[in-house]
Amino acid sequence: MKSGYVAVIGKSNAGKSTLINVLVGEKVSIVSPKPQTTRDRILGVLTKEEYQIVFVDTPGLYKAHNNLSEMMMRTADTSAKGVDVILYVLDGHERVSEEDARLIAKYKKLDVPMLVAFTKTDIMPSEKIPERLLALSQMGVDTDMYPISARKGRGISALEKALVSLLPEGEKCFEEDIVSDRSERFMISEIMREKILLKFDKEIPHGVAVVVHTFRLQENGVYEVSLDIVCEKPNHKSILIGKQGRAIKEVSSFARQDMEKFLGKKVFLTTYIKVKEDWRNRPSLMREFGYDESLE
Repeated sequence: MKSGYVAVIGKSNAGKSTLINVLVGEKVSIVSPKPQTTRDRILGVLTKEEYQIVFVDTPGLYKAHNNLSEMMMRTADTSAKGVDVILYVLDGHERVSEEDARLIAKYKKLDVPMLVAFTKTDIMPSEKIPERLLALSQMGVDTDMYPISARKGRGISALEKALVSLLPEGEKCFEEDIVSDRSERFMISEIMREKILLKFDKEIPHGVAVVVHTFRLQENGVYEVSLDIVCEKPNHKSILIGKQGRAIKEVSSFARQDMEKFLGKKVFLTTYIKVKEDWRNRPSLMREFGYDESLE
């Protein structure tokens, strides 16, 4: 059979995590419209009878502004090394730029087989697709490009087939029933962070971390979950709480519903909000909140 690792690389908000979730058929990465939603390297595993693809979801390529984002950019670069294929995900809805061509050329130099997924074709005029693919070619991009829509499932099978053709022959990397290398506890924290990003849009910047303290299946079949939502400023805490606690109640309710869907069991969720100023530039707090460079 064919088996190997595919690093999924691209600029922030290009649709990498959505694409991986669709290919794997399970939620393995959280999704929001905000750049840099993915902070860690996360594996999503697709296993079929004749092949296994291990997708490496990476943080979006983005200009670093603090220690956390610098670590994320190193994680993205490190993840592109030692894999069997690089899948560069490009937001087709946006105009292609010289930066896109530069980034593709940068990873092409690693001498790893590469494909380009041209995403979000469902929200752009169809006549623009060949025009933008041509623009990329004129910028020197000579990699095979696949227009897709993860939301609509368009072009996914062709992309999957192309990826498989580039994989080496080998044994499975993971057992058939595994879809991710991340624990349920990790996914619970990510689901909470996803709902915060979706709920508060631009009101709360990326300085939010979620730390799970209790994750326990009780005898009655209900998961007990308690967690801290850590923000960087007192006014962010006020926004998260909302008037008479309405905001945190609403986001917690949305998160609990998604947690129950993910776990397949009822969840009793307790949330606390704490302020740790400038934690994204404090290595000791980054490690405490789970952002450890050893993950690279």
